[in-house]
Amino acid sequence: MSPEVNRSGQVEQTPQRRAVIGSDGGRRKRRRGERPDGRGEMSMVPQAEFTSYYGRQIVKPSPWEADIPAYLFSGGLAAGSSLLAAGADVTGRPGLRRAGRLGALGALGFSMAALVHDLGRPSRFLTMLRTAKLTSPMSVGTWILSGYGPFAGLAAAAEAVDMLPPALRVGPLKLVSRTGSTAGLVAAVAAPPVAAYTAVLLADTATPSWHAAYKELPFVFVGSAAAAAGGLGMLSAPMAQTAPARHFAVGGAVVETLMERRMERSMGITAEPLHEGRAGRLMKASRALTLAGAAGSLLAGRSRTMGVLSGAALMAGSVCTRFGIFEAGQASARDPKYTVVPQRERLDRGEPVRYKH
Repeated sequence: MSPEVNRSGQVEQTPQRRAVIGSDGGRRKRRRGERPDGRGEMSMVPQAEFTSYYGRQIVKPSPWEADIPAYLFSGGLAAGSSLLAAGADVTGRPGLRRAGRLGALGALGFSMAALVHDLGRPSRFLTMLRTAKLTSPMSVGTWILSGYGPFAGLAAAAEAVDMLPPALRVGPLKLVSRTGSTAGLVAAVAAPPVAAYTAVLLADTATPSWHAAYKELPFVFVGSAAAAAGGLGMLSAPMAQTAPARHFAVGGAVVETLMERRMERSMGITAEPLHEGRAGRLMKASRALTLAGAAGSLLAGRSRTMGVLSGAALMAGSVCTRFGIFEAGQASARDPKYTVVPQRERLDRGEPVRYKH
């Protein structure tokens, strides 16, 4: 017996043979997926919910460790210190100039050590100098750092020579001393790209929270570098010469704070990791330390204690900024939501999800 005919000889209404009443009163075969009342088609699948393949992350977190955010901070500190030192040299503040030049060299040395530790071998840094690729932030940053480093080192060497007794400043040492001002100015010209290129390096990756911040992140890093450099000047320069350092620090703190807030507004859902977990705690500490340091810089006057505390707070705030943004990016890569949701939003707006040549 056919499976579509019951024992009484009647035809069963299987899903394939069910009929509906047409507009002319006749009976017709219902199409697969059609509503029972004949009005359009009904959905054959449930409403899609967010998920990923086996719940796995879509973007891999970067293999970088703590030495990279340390590199980001120290590179910015070196750049800001070179700018501050050049200004002190022009305005006749030798104590602040010395603090800036020596501070730039120390920060640059630490930055290079952290970078080489991440690369594994020093030769890998030299290998990147074999080519120059303008579309690669890593390649451009390598050349910027290579151009900035020798002049920052020469300016610091001149400062060290000037600290020697006059009788010892002879021959090559005398020549090094004379090149200090020129080297310091060249280093100051190269300093802003040094402070900003690391932000471009992060934003050029596929890490959601870094990539979404590509417009404002360079300004956040530059402002943070200025605040940290001003804080270092307040810590190490004679109190009578720290007025430019205080102004530099306050300006950097204002730029960092305003651009960081604007960055969060423009990032959409990818700003969430900046407020959660370890990244959230670091960013809260960054804001508190930076604002406290800026306020202390305005009120410090000639108080050495207030100046030292404010400078230390500004430097600590800059460290927290770099580590907080780094941790937020790593967290956004581990959660596939921050990759899929922004893509869907771009599709809804009619924007391309991927770059097309």
